[in-house]
Amino acid sequence: MTRPSSAEPALSTAPQSPPPGCPAHAGAVQLGGTGFQTDPHAAYRAMRRDHGSVVPVELPGGFPAWLVIGYRELHQVTSDGELFPRDVGLWNQWPHIPEDWPLLPMVGRPLPSIYFSAGDEHRRHVRMVGPALEGADPFEIRSHCEQLADRLIDAVCSRGTADLVADFCEPLPVLVLARLVGFPDDEGGDIAQVLKDLADGGPDAQSAHQRFGEHMARLVAAKRAEPGDDVTSRMLACPEAFTDEEYMLDLMAITAAGHLTTADWVSNSLRLMLTEDEFADSMARGRRSIGEAMNEVLWEDTPTQILAGRWAVRDTQLGGQRIRAGDMLLLGLGAANTDPLIRQNMSGTGGAASQGGNGAHLAFSHGEYRCPFPAQEIAEIIARTGIEVLLDRLPDLQLAVPVGDLVRRPSAFLRGTTSLPVRFTPVRTTGDLS
Repeated sequence: MTRPSSAEPALSTAPQSPPPGCPAHAGAVQLGGTGFQTDPHAAYRAMRRDHGSVVPVELPGGFPAWLVIGYRELHQVTSDGELFPRDVGLWNQWPHIPEDWPLLPMVGRPLPSIYFSAGDEHRRHVRMVGPALEGADPFEIRSHCEQLADRLIDAVCSRGTADLVADFCEPLPVLVLARLVGFPDDEGGDIAQVLKDLADGGPDAQSAHQRFGEHMARLVAAKRAEPGDDVTSRMLACPEAFTDEEYMLDLMAITAAGHLTTADWVSNSLRLMLTEDEFADSMARGRRSIGEAMNEVLWEDTPTQILAGRWAVRDTQLGGQRIRAGDMLLLGLGAANTDPLIRQNMSGTGGAASQGGNGAHLAFSHGEYRCPFPAQEIAEIIARTGIEVLLDRLPDLQLAVPVGDLVRRPSAFLRGTTSLPVRFTPVRTTGDLS
């Protein structure tokens, strides 16, 4: 893993005339640019130095928001659903948001889904989705993951080279999730392509979103006609009444939310193992484990760096900043995990010492709207099993390019590697081993 450098990045400031209704955003930080891509830790240190634990930021298009980077402040925001609900309809910038705003799919609009609803309506969806996810057998998830990981490795193992991101880390979670929600394997590949097109955010994103919805609508109809042992069938069996649109939107939400975050958890963990000699040596000597690598990634290199969001119900104060009713608060999960105040309390130093088995990170957010615990368990099984199978099949993996050539995803919100080229001794496929 690349550690924070001592140089602080030059962070851009906002234009002089932000949209009407903006809070006092003089000198606001633009969320984007190479600072977040190459060294977010340094960017967060610069924010703390200049603004404290709650930072005025500017979103694309000049729209204002607050980025909460203090661990305690983020804990406060996510614990107080009355003052800071996840109710996107409260946003005071809606009159100025164009229909083609690039962050609209992430911020969202009020929809009857677990992800874009609030209050009692959100809890109603949780009562349906939570037990449906919890019903997935951990041993069956691991079995699916082993089979699909072997299949992906078989496609590259005789070559001696691979791009772990494209060939393994990105397709594995969505193929497993497709099985869990009830898709046959022959549709898993298209679901994976749909989610890749959505994540890329390019010209195919809108058509991908439509195809995604169509897949889920067909799945709901198929499982209503012939239920099975899968997430969709368990959702349909919930005694509370839901519409087909609600089922479809919830299935889209849980599949999309579990895809790229888990893929980046796998790739960031493998990157740590392949690029940090001290960590790799500790693993080789049995002093560190795959689980510790995965946990360190959640602290230091978490896939979801920034999450939207919460909206203030009324004027208030937070971290010394004046928050106005309807202001958006972005959750700086990655920054809060490296808050020097909390790190001092945990390790006695302000540094980024290994966290071992410490699970107090905010990688899955916190409070009522955090990632549901069954979903966290599913992601952990997929990530751990995938890495175990990969290292068992290809034990001499080595990075095929200099560490400095690895490129991060160009996003302040998501933290992942776009490519992870490796070389290894070619091995036989599982079919040849029988």
